[in-house]
Amino acid sequence: MPLNRRQFASLSLLGAMPLHAANASAQAAYPSKPITLVVPFTPGGSVDNSGRLMADKLARILGKAIVVDNRGGAGGVIGTSYAAKAAPDGYTLIVTSQSTHVVNPAVNPKLPYDAVKDFAPITLIDRLANVLLINANLPIRTFADLVKYARANPNALNYASAGTGSVSHLSMELLKSQAGIPMTHVPYKGAGSALTDLMSGQVHLAWNNLSSNLDHIKSGKLRALAVAAPTRVPQLPDVATFAELKLPDLNMTSWTGLAAPAKTPDAIIQKLYAAMRQVLEEPSTQALWVSKGMMIPENITPQAYRAEIVDRIKFYQRVAQSNNIVLD
Repeated sequence: MPLNRRQFASLSLLGAMPLHAANASAQAAYPSKPITLVVPFTPGGSVDNSGRLMADKLARILGKAIVVDNRGGAGGVIGTSYAAKAAPDGYTLIVTSQSTHVVNPAVNPKLPYDAVKDFAPITLIDRLANVLLINANLPIRTFADLVKYARANPNALNYASAGTGSVSHLSMELLKSQAGIPMTHVPYKGAGSALTDLMSGQVHLAWNNLSSNLDHIKSGKLRALAVAAPTRVPQLPDVATFAELKLPDLNMTSWTGLAAPAKTPDAIIQKLYAAMRQVLEEPSTQALWVSKGMMIPENITPQAYRAEIVDRIKFYQRVAQSNNIVLD
């Protein structure tokens, strides 16, 4: 006997129910196998360090291994593109950074990924104070000394960056324009070689995060002239923030964060967000982060994280446009 339309619809719904139930069950059981964490930079840098510290703690809470997969190259573009195309099932995550999700989109119109549309943000791993560094052998001990010397000797000072269009490049160009201190840009192919030459005196200044340079500052190889942080950092209590120096636009922290490919089920995103909050609220995490020169981030939701990414892209787009910085 032929089925009428209502009977056919009912049978269709019944047939679909096991599939929906299976999907719901899979999300509820997440994770049921190891998770791959893509770090879009080579081992040893600040993004890699933050990702590995977080992965160790998050794995214990989730009860499954988290395997770090370093896919460096092209300023983070290679690894980020790979993660953007991964299956949205929660088993491939990425450590996001200012470079991959803010500055690259701000200066490179030909990126093979969309930092906003191709990812589901989860939350921040840390915030990182940025620091203006100078070779310790120079007779410049304070930010006021720097301004006075640079204005009296236009372009006598040079600064190293991790490359044209990098966070360090944009930040130093913003510093030049807002503080009125003429300097010459010396681009490198990464922060490591730039800092090596800074410590040897081949270049004079650089902008970098505190966590990567705290040991160099403590050893006396580098001197910190100012920090970008909400308040003075405990590791450098005598160094003023850029806000105190009346340069609030420069008083911006960097961060690393956690994201998944776009279309990852919201139930998985929320489970990872809750697990990350548990990680970041542990006293042992907070003590470890401080010892590494990192800051525990505020409770930033996936929605708030996405909004911050969007806002910062717009900010650095303005900086790049005003200084004619663009990557082809």
